[in-house]
Amino acid sequence: EVQLVESGGGLVQAGGSLRLSCAASGFTFDDYTIGWFRQAPGKEREGVSGISRSGGNRYYADSVRGRFTISWDNAKNTVYLQMNKLNPEDTGVYYCAADRSTWYYFSNTGIAAYWGQGIQVTVSS
Repeated sequence: EVQLVESGGGLVQAGGSLRLSCAASGFTFDDYTIGWFRQAPGKEREGVSGISRSGGNRYYADSVRGRFTISWDNAKNTVYLQMNKLNPEDTGVYYCAADRSTWYYFSNTGIAAYWGQGIQVTVSS
């Protein structure tokens, strides 16, 4: 069974940090672009960060560039999103997704082969 499982969310104060993990089972990340999306209450889901196949290229939304770092652990078949200097606008449900297309394509279409169940991140002011 193919699964993406997110972990590491929670409640943090503004200025704090969290590290999200996205672990894959049932397939390997090698041929996929992996991305993180988030959806805040009352807002559309947006692409936050992506990493290309085997970690060659990294992409960030303007709102998180310089604060978030995406990384890839091949041995663990896991992608991480290190989130620093969090602010209340970062609050939302964060989803991990995987697709064979490019980050540009699936971050704009929201169409991906696999999605995680989502994990809540809440940043208090």
